[in-house]
Amino acid sequence: MTKDSFFDNDFGPVTDESVLEVGGRIVSSPSELMIETAFKDELVNQSHLIETIHQVDLSHTVLMIESGIIPKKQGQSLIKALIQLNESQGTFKPDPKRGDLYTNREAWLKKATASAGWLGCGRARREVITTAFLIKVRKQLLILSQAQLMTLNTVIKSSEHYMQAVMPDYTYLQSAQPTTFGHFLLSLASGLLRDMDRIELAYEHIDQCPAGCGSTNGTTIPQDRFKLAELMGFSQVNPHCRDAMWTADVINFTGSILSSVMINISRLVEDLIILHSQEFGLIKLSDRHCRASKIMPNKKNPYALTYLRGLANNMIGNTVSLMALSRTPSGQPDNRLTVYGLLPESLDKVTQGILFFNEIMSEMTFQTNQGRKLAKQSQIYATDLAEWLTQEYGVQYREAHLLVAKLIQDQSGHLDKLSVKQIQQKASELNLKISEIRQSELDQIFNSNHSISQKNSFGSCGSDSMNCRIKTVKKEIVLWENWIQGKQEKIEKSHLRLDEKVQSILR
Repeated sequence: MTKDSFFDNDFGPVTDESVLEVGGRIVSSPSELMIETAFKDELVNQSHLIETIHQVDLSHTVLMIESGIIPKKQGQSLIKALIQLNESQGTFKPDPKRGDLYTNREAWLKKATASAGWLGCGRARREVITTAFLIKVRKQLLILSQAQLMTLNTVIKSSEHYMQAVMPDYTYLQSAQPTTFGHFLLSLASGLLRDMDRIELAYEHIDQCPAGCGSTNGTTIPQDRFKLAELMGFSQVNPHCRDAMWTADVINFTGSILSSVMINISRLVEDLIILHSQEFGLIKLSDRHCRASKIMPNKKNPYALTYLRGLANNMIGNTVSLMALSRTPSGQPDNRLTVYGLLPESLDKVTQGILFFNEIMSEMTFQTNQGRKLAKQSQIYATDLAEWLTQEYGVQYREAHLLVAKLIQDQSGHLDKLSVKQIQQKASELNLKISEIRQSELDQIFNSNHSISQKNSFGSCGSDSMNCRIKTVKKEIVLWENWIQGKQEKIEKSHLRLDEKVQSILR
């Protein structure tokens, strides 16, 4: 017997040709190039599904036995073989000569039991692979959610720690207004929470079971699709067999979420790269997350941050690939062949990227002295000055805006050198009537702590507002933790239920 065939069983030799149905509708074996290109690539992309396909096959077999389609004796033999296959993953070596993952498993099972032919009752290989794929993605979405919540907790902790750490905010990379590093970091929490909303929606769509659809139109072999879904831990059944097999928008949406997650993180990463530079010097990364230059001994490059920026770009490209692959007529397998690998790999990369970002955030420090130094640039208090003139002296804001802009020109940007007399003189030139200005209040305008303490409207950088937002986010984190736990428990119960049924059949 050649190295490419299996041992004899009741059906005779199990060869590569037999599991590829050669001798039936197909009369010729696949070419070497077919094996080394299409079959090999398909098998590589399905490598993520070795664990989950077992649950799909076992659930289907149990249901077929319970409905009387598979005789109990043959069913017992098939279940034992499936369990043995699942426990032999270290020795189970899929080979592209035997086609995809499904036909490789079929070849192994035919070696183990004469009942292997019952496994294909009323279903296509695409149904099996698609169901296993959705179970895999469903699990990965929960792991991704856990990583998101870890990062949210770190963001909250850092925001609380740096709530009083003054720095300039920047727009167009120019000093804009006084803020705190805590408020700066807390902005990420909102994006992470919106991504959680999107992940939940993707999960609900992924959590629709396609099994039992026969291929696209159902099957004359009785299959209780709801029982199948229950055995595999799905919350719902896809209500249309053809859509169940060939839906593309859910995959595209899930891929776009990964881009959104990484773009949200990358935007802060881009800011941190700038703030880490010598010119700003506002943050310091752990040396564990930096890389030295091979030519410039003075350099400490924020390599970890640039990796995450690159990962965001990678996910954008993968999202485009997913959408391009799905842009085919329905019923075309080419929109899945690569996706079976591309989406799980992307989910793994993004999850690891989030955990890496979380580690970077946990070890990063803000340079408080430098923050205060940069916050002494008096121009960043220009808005405060204009608003003070509006509130205290009734100057229309557009006129106050012009007045302050003129004062900046006159003072060469050094607003903190302003005197009451200079303000009143410039106001007079602009035909503005301002009553007596209190010097003590003017002096407060250029105090960063005073400026921040006055900003307590909802969502602003003042401590009261910050504490309110942090309290809200903490409550949302608890709700999301409960959501993840609930989904995990449902899946675990399905495993137990399936195992109980298997044991009952084997008794």
